[in-house]
Amino acid sequence: MQTLLPLAANIGARLKARGETIAIAESSSGGLISAALLAVPGASAYYRGGGVIYAPPAFKGLMGLDKSDMQDMRSSTEPYSLLLARTIRTRLRATWGLSETGAAGPTGNPYGDDAGHTCVGLAGETLEIAHTLETGLTGRAQNMRLFAREALKHLHAALD
Repeated sequence: MQTLLPLAANIGARLKARGETIAIAESSSGGLISAALLAVPGASAYYRGGGVIYAPPAFKGLMGLDKSDMQDMRSSTEPYSLLLARTIRTRLRATWGLSETGAAGPTGNPYGDDAGHTCVGLAGETLEIAHTLETGLTGRAQNMRLFAREALKHLHAALD
């Protein structure tokens, strides 16, 4: 997580300066995105909350979503990452919603994605972006860190 802290500190400073807030819905990064943002002193000024949306009970219980909300999309895709980002932003009344969904490894996920695959979604008032990262790696912990970094990089870029 140490490699995430400088980026998270910069994001925290920018969010505070702008008077903006963030809400997180992450999956295969396992809470590292939230942990990095919360490690910054003064995080309560910008961090609204988040959850690790790892299994169907979290999808329903924490996000308030069910299969009908997914329409024809599946997990670990860009459209799904945007659904999560929009939903967490709305539920926690945040300026930004940031999500991550993928397959950390050492094997792929049940949807056919290889280990090292993740999709990041970011939703704001006037901006929505989604991005796919393929690391090509099978190391679970390494992919988790790379997934969290990817999500934070996209949030950082949006704040420019």
